[in-house]
Amino acid sequence: MDEKSLKENLAVIRQALSRAHRVVALTGAGISAESGVPTFRGAEGLWRHYRATDLATPEAFARDPRLVWEFYNWRRDLLAPLRPNAAHLALVELEGRVPEFLLITQNIDGLHRAAGSRQVLELHGNIWQVRCTGCGRITEDRTLLPELPACGACGGLLRPHVVWFGESLDPMVLNRAFKAVESCQALLIIGTSGNVQPAASMGLHARRHGAFVAEINLEATPATGAYDVTLLGKAGELLPRVVR
Repeated sequence: MDEKSLKENLAVIRQALSRAHRVVALTGAGISAESGVPTFRGAEGLWRHYRATDLATPEAFARDPRLVWEFYNWRRDLLAPLRPNAAHLALVELEGRVPEFLLITQNIDGLHRAAGSRQVLELHGNIWQVRCTGCGRITEDRTLLPELPACGACGGLLRPHVVWFGESLDPMVLNRAFKAVESCQALLIIGTSGNVQPAASMGLHARRHGAFVAEINLEATPATGAYDVTLLGKAGELLPRVVR
């Protein structure tokens, strides 16, 4: 896309946002990748001799919780020094301008909250939170955890408070997300491939309910042609120009 076309599309998005009182942003791995967060898919998903998709399952945790916690502590150690980028900060600025704003993210790294976003819905949980397998208590813990961390309330084994492969999303979280998408006037989809359900269907769901939908991604996605505007490029470069 040449600069002239880019400016025209940016103007279209800005105009739609200026008219909207209810705005939703949906973010995926692409926005976090610009802060240095690995995607844990493909070659990057290999840890020792294991693939992330083999360890991030309830079956793996039941079989060898020590190994799964070693993997997650390694991930937490990788994420700890990373910081929000310009795209995260642009969404904080946008939230401050919109009467009703919700940020729905597929990411578990906590970077949106670290940037200062307040209305955040984490579809897949948060790697900095732990959940007791006994009493269900959820707490945030950014310390270096032991090999088999125990709940301070009941002594039960803790697990990462994330949604693993083979697990269902929290129905209350999912219901809130779809209600927001149905009622919003503008939806920004940022850094997501559009291949992971149920988030992949949210853009089309918003369009069916009359929302303006804009997509910012490094490459086209399966639903690109159905959206009002698509900007191809880095979110950290484009999103600040959207909210500027």
